[in-house]
Amino acid sequence: MAQKWWQKAVFYQIYPRSFADGNGDGIGDFKGMTEKLDYLKSLGVDGLWLSPHFPSPNWDCGYDISDYEAVAPEYGTLEDFKTFLEGAHRRGLRVLLDLVLNHTSDEHSWFRESKSSRDNPKADWYVWEDAPPNNWQSCFDGPAWTYAPERGQYYYHYFMKQQPDLNWDNPEVRAAMWKAVRFWLDLGVDGFRLDAIGTIFEHPDRPDHPVPMTLAELRRFSDTAMTDEERKLAGEYWRDMFQYQLSSPHELMKELRRILDKYPGDRMLVGEDDDLRYLGNGHDELDLVFNFPLMRTERMNPAWVRANQRERLAALAGISPDAWPCNTLGNHDSSRILTRYGDRRHDLALARLNLALVLTLRGTPFLYNGEEIGMSDLMLGDIADFRDTMGSWYYHACVSDLGVDPQDALQKAAAMTRDKNRTPLQWTADPNAGFCPENVKPWLPVNPDHARGVNVEAQDRDPASLLNFYRSLLQVRRATPALLKGDYRPLLEESAELLAFLRPTPEQTVLVLLNYSASAHQVSLPELDMKSARLLFRSGGEKTLDPNSLTLEPFEVRIMELKG
Repeated sequence: MAQKWWQKAVFYQIYPRSFADGNGDGIGDFKGMTEKLDYLKSLGVDGLWLSPHFPSPNWDCGYDISDYEAVAPEYGTLEDFKTFLEGAHRRGLRVLLDLVLNHTSDEHSWFRESKSSRDNPKADWYVWEDAPPNNWQSCFDGPAWTYAPERGQYYYHYFMKQQPDLNWDNPEVRAAMWKAVRFWLDLGVDGFRLDAIGTIFEHPDRPDHPVPMTLAELRRFSDTAMTDEERKLAGEYWRDMFQYQLSSPHELMKELRRILDKYPGDRMLVGEDDDLRYLGNGHDELDLVFNFPLMRTERMNPAWVRANQRERLAALAGISPDAWPCNTLGNHDSSRILTRYGDRRHDLALARLNLALVLTLRGTPFLYNGEEIGMSDLMLGDIADFRDTMGSWYYHACVSDLGVDPQDALQKAAAMTRDKNRTPLQWTADPNAGFCPENVKPWLPVNPDHARGVNVEAQDRDPASLLNFYRSLLQVRRATPALLKGDYRPLLEESAELLAFLRPTPEQTVLVLLNYSASAHQVSLPELDMKSARLLFRSGGEKTLDPNSLTLEPFEVRIMELKG
């Protein structure tokens, strides 16, 4: 079966607020994104995923939507969006939008009507109770039930109180949300990344959770856990606290699939979840879910990757021969790859390795903006600079409710807030990194390392830069059929430092070698015929070499084409 476009594509996530400021107000926008389309094309990606661009009061950085069929004024107009979409398509770049199904903003007209009275036509569009029926917590800011005096009842919110949950059991809610989906599909978007789909429905009996802590207390317990036993208990508490607030809305995903299937061009769906059951039978629900388990380690290493691939690919094969993997190591909700998987000595070398990993494993890769120049987390030193409400809430809860020293609370909040990995993209070494004019304050502080070479302009000129490494490797991937559709066969399965695998197809077999150590290694692969091997990519040293001499330099990436 011929591959679909999204199986061959590499996606690049744009965080609109931080990507490119086109009108000089310190906030990224569609004008800025449109101006950078040639940069994105030159990078070598195939698709763009935009974090929410809809009108929002921004209690949750755009994931609290007040109008699903419009563009936030700070990002431009609907015409600006159409110009961006047309420009992307003209360059062969597909565009995915973020679709938030679980909740709206409390400033959405639907919620304003719903809370106005119990007999309003939209009274049942959200989840209401006369009194909190349980001890459920919002995953962001404390109790999950908030009182609305207008109708004398409490509404439910899995996220913060400014994000009330929609009642998807109401067919009018479904019709309204599917209307919004069709609005963007009619404009020509190529699909959606579905936000937080596991939170759409709750346990119908709404039982209490058994955790003897509030959310703030649990976060503090997790932060201060010192032993393996405490860390294990914290993990169990996190699971148990929210167990009744999560579910798998498969019928809903099938409805959405049927809508997209009526449009031409293989419009696609990727879910913010790692549960492979969302792929349905391989054709009737989502196209992709993220391989988040790959990310869940403090240090990427060969044994971890091999175990992940063994389990993940077997599970996919059990669903359908057409079920397709989707790999990523970073996004707007997690620490940047350089920070998260670095060792503070070989961070750039490890960043190269981890990019090579994502681009050579079987499946569709997703990259996060800024990773291509080695952007790192920025720890904010002033609570006034925080924009992620979850982080500022935690700081104030620690200080006011738990009696934590303000400086300690600030450090913990800076480490947990998502602001640290959402700072403006660094285009130049100029003030504000060329993101916005020098005399304008950007919406989040710019990482000062932009003046030390962590910017697009400097790396564009440097053939040995991380940016040009990205470009080269993306070009190799695009030109190598086995990397796009080949199977995955692990080699050297006992090695602690070398990750080796084949990507075979009937027409071509590719050998991938990744050295996850600071030492050179002689590789022995007697089962392979290396005599006619052809070098496709090497991250260091001579570009032509004897294929029979498999000595990998420290942190080397090597990709070779084998005979048949």
